[in-house]
Amino acid sequence: MIHGTHNAEPDKRNNDVLIYINGDLFKRAEAKISVFDSGYLVGDGVWEAMRLYNGVLAFSNQHLDRLWAGAASIGMEMNFSREELLEKVHLTLDANDMHTDVHVRIMLTRGTKTTPSQDPRLLLSGPNLVIIAEHKKASKESSIKGVTLFTSTVRRGSPDYLDPRMNCHSKIHEVQALVQALEAGCDEALMLDVRGFVSTCNATNFFLIRKDEVWTSTGAYCMNGITRNNVIHICEQEGIVCRQKDFSLFDTYSADEAFVTGSFGGLTPVTKIDGRVISSGAGPVTQQLQRHYKELITNEAS
Repeated sequence: MIHGTHNAEPDKRNNDVLIYINGDLFKRAEAKISVFDSGYLVGDGVWEAMRLYNGVLAFSNQHLDRLWAGAASIGMEMNFSREELLEKVHLTLDANDMHTDVHVRIMLTRGTKTTPSQDPRLLLSGPNLVIIAEHKKASKESSIKGVTLFTSTVRRGSPDYLDPRMNCHSKIHEVQALVQALEAGCDEALMLDVRGFVSTCNATNFFLIRKDEVWTSTGAYCMNGITRNNVIHICEQEGIVCRQKDFSLFDTYSADEAFVTGSFGGLTPVTKIDGRVISSGAGPVTQQLQRHYKELITNEAS
């Protein structure tokens, strides 16, 4: 059975969800986009994912900030406002009668092209927008059992050629890293930056705890995680020392605790890294931060 940070409880309602494509809603089996789409051809596009709790899209402003920054970084003009995008998301949610524990994936590509090419001038249309909303409740097993990590030989990109903060459609380097981890019998890949320091995982951000201090990477070479930023702020509010710093596998292997963060799974404990046992599950500091994060979600959705 597949195990990882994105484990969800099975939900048959997802078999019949309606998917938004450029203003129309389609049944799941009928939702299609052109093979000449820029995202399909060359990975030219950006995406965002957010969670719905009790009718509220948690941290939506932070997610939209990241989406708009990503589009600006690749020179792609939006043909709608933030408010209009949220209206389209809520249209999709309402059409599917969705209210809570929903995962929303927003995918935006540069548009449909006349021929396979990188050239952004060869467009037949403006941006293509796809919104997929699914009933997804995170599996409790992952937050209790935790995940194992394997350090990949694939490095996180440098900001001067592929800024890791951008949620672009081209995720091939992260897929490569994950494949290595899976072949090694682990759940997710730990990735180093171009200098050899611990950066992030293939789909989540990485934290460790040493002597009651929380450490995470500087942010220069890691994903611009919304949950990562929220955990850092929680530490500040609760008086927990949180250091954003360079650290190596030497520091990681002797950590007292470790966990990864993501919008879907929240905080998930790490039990092993490259075969070294870190813990048997969520340690005391991880559990404390998990509680505070759940409180933050509750406040956000109230």
